[in-house]
Amino acid sequence: MPVITLEAGKLNKDQKSKMVKEFTTIASKIMNVPEQAFTVLIKENESDNIGFGGQLLSDK
Repeated sequence: MPVITLEAGKLNKDQKSKMVKEFTTIASKIMNVPEQAFTVLIKENESDNIGFGGQLLSDK
């Protein structure tokens, strides 16, 4: 069972749905594994929990 994990900022339901579908479709074609075998995990991070260039994203 292949697992695809995505970490990102906040996403709306439509964005999540599209990401899951596209990741699954592309990975299935590349790996030659049925789409039904894939699990996609989405981890959303608050901007207070992400630092870039020495600053929290919430401070930019």
